[in-house]
Amino acid sequence: MDKGLLAYLLIPLFTAVLIPFIARNRPRLADIFANVTLLAGLVNLLWLALRPSVIAGGFADIPGDALSLLLVAAVYLVGLCVTFFSAYFMEEGLPNRQAYYSLILTSIAAMTGVVTTGDFFTLYVFIEVLAVTSFALITTDDSAGGIEGAIKYFFLTFPASALIMVGIAIFMISLGSLSFDSLRVYMSSDMPDGPVVFASALIMLGFLIKSGVVPFHAWTPDAYQGSYAPVSAHLAGIVTKISGVYAVVKLATLLRFFDGRAQALSELVMFLGLLSIAVGAIAALRQTSFKRMLAFSSISQVGYIVLAAGLGTPLAIMGAVFHLINHATFKTTLFLNSASLEKAAGTTDMDKLGGMEHAMPWTSWTSVIALLSTAGVPPLSGFWSKLLIILALWESGLKTYAVLALLFSIVTLAYFMIMQRKVFFGRKSPAAERSSEVSAPLLAPAVLMCGVIVALGLLFPYFYQYVKVVAERIIL
Repeated sequence: MDKGLLAYLLIPLFTAVLIPFIARNRPRLADIFANVTLLAGLVNLLWLALRPSVIAGGFADIPGDALSLLLVAAVYLVGLCVTFFSAYFMEEGLPNRQAYYSLILTSIAAMTGVVTTGDFFTLYVFIEVLAVTSFALITTDDSAGGIEGAIKYFFLTFPASALIMVGIAIFMISLGSLSFDSLRVYMSSDMPDGPVVFASALIMLGFLIKSGVVPFHAWTPDAYQGSYAPVSAHLAGIVTKISGVYAVVKLATLLRFFDGRAQALSELVMFLGLLSIAVGAIAALRQTSFKRMLAFSSISQVGYIVLAAGLGTPLAIMGAVFHLINHATFKTTLFLNSASLEKAAGTTDMDKLGGMEHAMPWTSWTSVIALLSTAGVPPLSGFWSKLLIILALWESGLKTYAVLALLFSIVTLAYFMIMQRKVFFGRKSPAAERSSEVSAPLLAPAVLMCGVIVALGLLFPYFYQYVKVVAERIIL
């Protein structure tokens, strides 16, 4: 485990334990402690990564593999946006307010553990802690949809945990160790890799299921749609990326896909990535629920990351890492905006909305920025990550994959334009007549995320240098 980042695991965990005691009679203290903890951690992380001396040195002084620091910062950023939004979204007197913040902070500690650990067993333990907290969070408001989504989440991801455990057992027998370095060294040798690749395939399959990749995506739309509104943003923005997609990217680098090792597994991962891009985009076109459309859009965008991980070249890994960060920003924005719509209009059914821009201009235009980034429109951040992925495919001779990835990015723009027209543009609907813009504190997280989206796009050369350092360290 990266000991330099251990504090970012322990402090939110300590706060999660503390909140039920200190906020027992004053529930609002739970809001304050959760937000202060995450804000302090995020400021510290940004100072570690963005000090003038670090930028001037081309990020060479970043500790560890550089990926862990980047992902912990993304976890804290999304977590802060969700907790700050929740503080003003929750109704007064919500009976499980303290438990809610404790679960959020525990999930953040678990995600920090996932991205900083150096062995498969610890990775599995943290991912299961994350799964349990996610299951509890989905049912926060005790609605029928939340309970149904939680049950589907549990039963459809349970086989994934079993596959991962079997794979870990085979690793232990074959390698005698569960550390990431032992797998990297073994795959670099000339020893027969049959049992090791089989174990890797089982683990990879388990994490693909947890990522919600097609054809293992059945739980994703129901879990996202049925969840308590801010929890949807937490799940879609970062939880499924860390509990599934991160592990897929990490395993791809350890298996040395870029060297042509485990070729059949590499091709299978790429195929599932492209399948997810296509199925997610086409399904999103057919949705009438805003949250359900965003869920299928998440499946499609995860497909781009998985496709790049399956290719595994340094440029592809750079694209995968960058798109993972971008997905956290634009998907969090869109799910928080869906929560604002739900609060203001009482529904997320796009057929019952229309002309909401007149009532909610800030929500409308933050959605425009996020959707344009998702679709890969320049100069926003999503354009650069998709460009890296498509260029990596083209350079590797996979021109069909590259063209299809580009075409489905156009489909992404199409369904988001349909959404924007149905929900925000056009003639005022009865819902727009009775609605008004949500309060500034509810808008602040979406505005912050849009600022990050624009900044990452405009400052792309600096971020490219950072992800280049990441790719070099985790591949070589």
